[in-house]
Amino acid sequence: MSTTTRRTRSLGLLTAATLVLAAAAPAAAGEHGVGWGGGDRSYELTVMGTTDLHGNAVNWDYFKNAEFDDSAHDDVGLAKISTLVNQVRADKGRANTLLIDAGDTIQGTPLDYYYAKVDPITNGTTHPMAAAMNAIGYDAAALGNHEFNYGLDVLQAFKSQLDFPLLGANAIDDRTGRPAFQPYVIKMVRAGPGVPIKVGILGLTNPGIAIWDKANVEGRLNFSGLVEEAKVWVPKLRKAGADVVIVAAHSGADTSSSYGDALPFPENAATLVAEQVPGIDAILVGHAHKEIAERVVVNQQTGKDVVLSEPLKWGERLSVFDIDLTLHHGHWTVDDVSSQVLNANTVPEDPAIVSLLADDQQTVVDYVNSVIGTSTEELSAATARYEDAAALDFINYVQASSVKANLTGADAELPVLSIAAPFNRAASIPAGDVSLRDIAGLYIYDNTLLGIRLTGAEVKAYLEKSAQYFQAVPGPGTYPADQVTNAVTPTAPSGTPDYNYDVMFGLDAPLTYDIDLSQPVGSRIVDLAYGGVPVADDAEFVVAINNYRQSGGGGFPGVTTAPVVDNRLVEIRQLLIDWVTAQGTIDPALFSSTNPDWRLTYMGDPLTITP
Repeated sequence: MSTTTRRTRSLGLLTAATLVLAAAAPAAAGEHGVGWGGGDRSYELTVMGTTDLHGNAVNWDYFKNAEFDDSAHDDVGLAKISTLVNQVRADKGRANTLLIDAGDTIQGTPLDYYYAKVDPITNGTTHPMAAAMNAIGYDAAALGNHEFNYGLDVLQAFKSQLDFPLLGANAIDDRTGRPAFQPYVIKMVRAGPGVPIKVGILGLTNPGIAIWDKANVEGRLNFSGLVEEAKVWVPKLRKAGADVVIVAAHSGADTSSSYGDALPFPENAATLVAEQVPGIDAILVGHAHKEIAERVVVNQQTGKDVVLSEPLKWGERLSVFDIDLTLHHGHWTVDDVSSQVLNANTVPEDPAIVSLLADDQQTVVDYVNSVIGTSTEELSAATARYEDAAALDFINYVQASSVKANLTGADAELPVLSIAAPFNRAASIPAGDVSLRDIAGLYIYDNTLLGIRLTGAEVKAYLEKSAQYFQAVPGPGTYPADQVTNAVTPTAPSGTPDYNYDVMFGLDAPLTYDIDLSQPVGSRIVDLAYGGVPVADDAEFVVAINNYRQSGGGGFPGVTTAPVVDNRLVEIRQLLIDWVTAQGTIDPALFSSTNPDWRLTYMGDPLTITP
């Protein structure tokens, strides 16, 4: 595809036929001087892949203001990935390799926020992630769901800055019913003299975008299922002459959906694509933030193996697919595919990438370390997932106060509640000076705030859903947190993530409740009261809630159909920053009581939870 086409800022669409021709254009022998003869021979192609980079350009933790490190001593960032890529290219020969990505690139760190909101790329600034990926030499990337967080204008600006195509076969333009982004690309690999290898790369993104970023895409884009679109486009790739078909899928391998049945297409469907769509050789998996070195899935129709690999997240790993081919009678066939992951903590950062991004990095570090207020005491989120914590009370207080200030009419007379999740166990607002990065660490997502109206019965149902996060316990006593939290459920086979557990808070009077772990899921909320009065089923409340949750993320009941009474599309993290900047001091006495508003119990006896 031409640079002019690739850099367009509009959401205008190419027809399917035009896309096929544009993608396949490099195959013309006259363009490359490649002959079409040649006898039988073998060849090994290597395809490298990243995913879920989430704004990690260099190995840096903006929230700790230090080089990134975790309990596994992983490293992050494109500068590390660049070194691994260079090593593979040196070993295999650059001409024998391709490099692709499976999405979620421009949201996740303060670097992403800065270049979307503070110095936005829509004003002409080049996104550091685009600059780094161009310098490393990516061949294609799929859209992730978080690409849509900052709106279509930012996404289109990012797309225009890339030297490679941004693929999304199942991101469909509402106006035309056709893909709004290039569905695929065919890359030509010259395997010596004679017939080149045509490598088709299909990009698929997550249907959940329609829910999670409804405000940004409603009426403009819709998102069909990965299996459904792969069944359309893989045959097109093969018809266009692709000898090898690789799918970059921003969708997890283990079939599940955080949004339940709110959409007819599963959130995590990579394995289903491998099983149900013939003609695929390998899938680079994304979205789930898991490490899969190699998973072999048998296609149900052909009986052939499809190899899946997922390189964890944030640039911590690089997936490497080795694809063995044989040329026979002028046609290349795939004989075998294997994969592995390389660990970024085994190599130094590429100094060329570090140097390229030095000015951008320093700008963002200065930004996040600016002092915006003080706190009378430390507010830690370390225990917020299993006990009432002032850190979440602070988030809920600011959210509820913001919604209440904008209510009118009869809604202004209703009590206001708020929900917040323990997004970041490592977050802590220190006593004394508070920097912007301290607040950003407490609320790490770019969610916006809404106010919705719920009944007392709906509030209780919401809390029952939240209480699924906890595992059952055999009796009263003391338990380690890991034996109580992150319960496995049918929709969370690897354990309910912290971000799908919500604490509910009352603004002008406490909302109090026990979570009785002696009871089955659905019957755990006990003694639910507002201001000491039991909550009646027909009572009415306004609830401050984030857009991810209100639009169906996590599958919480009642919220997607609840009346919306406030929606100004303001980011919650920015509300917290603005509140601290305006008030100057964070004092927990303003929003957090000495007695817990909620607690874990066993038949009325409080449980003791240890870290």
